[in-house]
Amino acid sequence: MKHWVWLTGEVVTGLLLGAALSVPTALASSSPNGEAIYQKACAACHGPRGRGNPRHAVGFETPLPDFSDCDFASREPNADWVAVAHEGGPVRAFSPMMPAFGEALSVAELRAAMSHIRTFCADKSWPRGEFNLPRAQVTTKAFPEDEVVWETRIPDGETDAVFNDLIYEQRFGARNQFEIVVPIGWRENTHPMADDQWRSGLGDIKLGLKRVLYDNMERGAIISGIAEVSLPTGDDADGFGADTAIFEGSLAYGQILPANSFFQGQIGVDVPREGDKANEEAYLRLAAGRSFFFDRWGRPWTPMLELVASRENAPSADTEWDAVPQLQIMLSKRQHVRLNIGWRMALTNDDIRDDQFLVYLLWDWFDGSLAEGW
Repeated sequence: MKHWVWLTGEVVTGLLLGAALSVPTALASSSPNGEAIYQKACAACHGPRGRGNPRHAVGFETPLPDFSDCDFASREPNADWVAVAHEGGPVRAFSPMMPAFGEALSVAELRAAMSHIRTFCADKSWPRGEFNLPRAQVTTKAFPEDEVVWETRIPDGETDAVFNDLIYEQRFGARNQFEIVVPIGWRENTHPMADDQWRSGLGDIKLGLKRVLYDNMERGAIISGIAEVSLPTGDDADGFGADTAIFEGSLAYGQILPANSFFQGQIGVDVPREGDKANEEAYLRLAAGRSFFFDRWGRPWTPMLELVASRENAPSADTEWDAVPQLQIMLSKRQHVRLNIGWRMALTNDDIRDDQFLVYLLWDWFDGSLAEGW
């Protein structure tokens, strides 16, 4: 939370003090000078290099952000910073003490100032927050994040079942992420002598590492390598595990497109430790979507469509294709809590494969607690 408190309370406070001194009309040119705008409108509080002036110099107790801290400064896209500075704190559920400065500085001037602020992070190995594209239901995104996700899958079959994954992701360093996935499921007990109608179980716990291999803001592209292993912790007799470790390797790709659109892709392979208990499998996942804003500075609604293909390395195996239409809804003003609802439709072998209802709830815990930002 602290990076947002710093950002919302003090970025605009610096703009207020600077605006009180008046921004020269020369800055309102067709090509704003970001450094000049920053020095005139922001440096009074944030200092000439973005590290923040001392509290006794600025006259308030709230800590100032350090824009030279790449771990903090690289995470958010410019658009979020401009929204907070332009509309004031309440637009992202921050304190109303932070006023709106849409009349003091234009959007073009604020964007120029943000571009200059980006130069304070000297380590360019940190991928920009613009690459944190909306999370699809199946395709893994390339950007490393700090998130907790609860996923639920409900097959549309004759036997009732509910499968859940609790996912914890934590970023470390500029380009890395650690992940742990804990599956929990319930199945209808169809055995006529069973005492309970439902049986539950823990699935195969998965551990994963992600590393950004390439990112380029000018091209709008990011590529990451992902390595994962599923441990045989689930009960295979009840359908909650594979009874063998499975190693997975994949490449994830993200592409920023015009008009708030994007494309994501993932290609990978699963290799079981014991081939007699599970088959090798290759997969391809593609996702495309676009974010819509009913209010320029409000919450986005993001419809997406995924195409998912997989094929086992087994005799007479078919390539199975699925389509996954879905909608991601931003729940919190701070944009750190999101809901996605989708439907996975079998496009091939649909006589033996069930469709699935999919839903996830995502919490970006780096941006604040679940109780904040509403």
